[in-house]
Amino acid sequence: MELIPESTNLMDYLEELDVVNFSHHLIQKKMNELFHEGQSEMEKAKIAFEFVRDEISHSWDIQSTRVTCKASEVLYYKEGICYAKSNLLAALLRSQGIPTGFCYQRLMLFDTPEKGYCIHALNAIFLKTLNKWIRLDARGNKKGIDAQFSIDEEKLAFTPQKEFDERDYPIIYAKPHPKTIAVLEEHTDALEMYKNHLPEYL
Repeated sequence: MELIPESTNLMDYLEELDVVNFSHHLIQKKMNELFHEGQSEMEKAKIAFEFVRDEISHSWDIQSTRVTCKASEVLYYKEGICYAKSNLLAALLRSQGIPTGFCYQRLMLFDTPEKGYCIHALNAIFLKTLNKWIRLDARGNKKGIDAQFSIDEEKLAFTPQKEFDERDYPIIYAKPHPKTIAVLEEHTDALEMYKNHLPEYL
């Protein structure tokens, strides 16, 4: 699938946003722990990705009711659903001058169509050394999910099954989709939100 940037201006993918708040002191502290001047953009991208994938728990995996949204909240509580985790990864990478956008998939919420569908969030980053966008999914690995940092062949958490009406959306958004932020802002119980209120379509 060919990825389609929403904007041709890479600066749009470096902007600080309310939910991608990389000036926050917690994000700044973590930046100083993770990154140093001697690292390449590739090294920084891999370090940030693996940190968010491995050190920030997915709310559903740990059965937590806490809802996080802003990058700083996700870092403070070390948990969030995919929408929240993608905000944190974007904050870390944008802080380092690495253009980072938001991508989405439509997936079955659980294992059969009857149990409903959801929109899943991941990130796309632009690597200047390769002059291309690559997608990364930091939702967190577990049995059956093995997302990796890969510049050649995508190694995402999920591969949409078209026969079950799952799909990839090709657009790389400069800002998180409003539907994903709205659901985080409107709910206080992450488990109930996850089971019953995630958007099914963009």
